[in-house]
Amino acid sequence: MSVPEDLLKEARGAINRAYAPYSGYRVASAVRAGSGAIYSGVNIENASYGLSMCAERVAIFKAVSSGERKVREVLVMVERGEPAPPCGACLQVIAEFGDDDTIVYSISNEGNKLKVWRLSELLPHRFSKEFLGIKEGQK
Repeated sequence: MSVPEDLLKEARGAINRAYAPYSGYRVASAVRAGSGAIYSGVNIENASYGLSMCAERVAIFKAVSSGERKVREVLVMVERGEPAPPCGACLQVIAEFGDDDTIVYSISNEGNKLKVWRLSELLPHRFSKEFLGIKEGQK
């Protein structure tokens, strides 16, 4: 399986906007929403580390704030090194707007190594609205 070119192009165009002065670990993400539209994001660090935000969540939050409620594909692009999966917080956000079949791609901008998973592989026992007593279609 390969990364869709439109997701790859969007992430490559965004990665230089990452703000990572503390870790030097720059990441970009591109997500395909249910409408087919693509939203990008980059990691944004903060001197108070807990306030930093991952690229995946930035991209998904942009999609949701634009009216989207479904995420079909997520690309994580690291600037260098090995392709990395999303962190636990990002996986939970992907789970909120995706489903078991949501595809997660990870690639390094410096090479052609690629990893691909379904959300169900990365987060098989996710927390969901059903645990809150909310059924599908309820708010």
